[in-house]
Amino acid sequence: QLQASGGGLVQAGGSLRLSCAASGRTFSIYGMGWFRQAPGKEREFVSAIAWNTSRTYYADSVKGRFTISRDNAENTVTLQMNSLKPEDTAIYYCAAGGPWAWSNKGPLDRNAYNYWGQGTQVTVSS
Repeated sequence: QLQASGGGLVQAGGSLRLSCAASGRTFSIYGMGWFRQAPGKEREFVSAIAWNTSRTYYADSVKGRFTISRDNAENTVTLQMNSLKPEDTAIYYCAAGGPWAWSNKGPLDRNAYNYWGQGTQVTVSS
């Protein structure tokens, strides 16, 4: 089970911090990621982190502005979002994937994730 939190309303240029807490079968997590979906658009990859190596991945649109990190002891992943833009407005979903899916699909593919959180709204005003 994944529980996301931290969304909200912020002005352009501001910052927000999203958190995702995993519970239950956390031993099977190989990596966690964040995706987002804006109204009328497909769900898109934002960022991901490998659970054991901490290797990180970012969409080009957020590189240099967003930072993903994880706390294995707390089974949480955090997305620090800085220099937010109106086009970052979306529902943000955290997700977790196992080793087979990550190895075969890659962390940028939504099909690499078996578990999804409920989503948290991020709104950036201009």
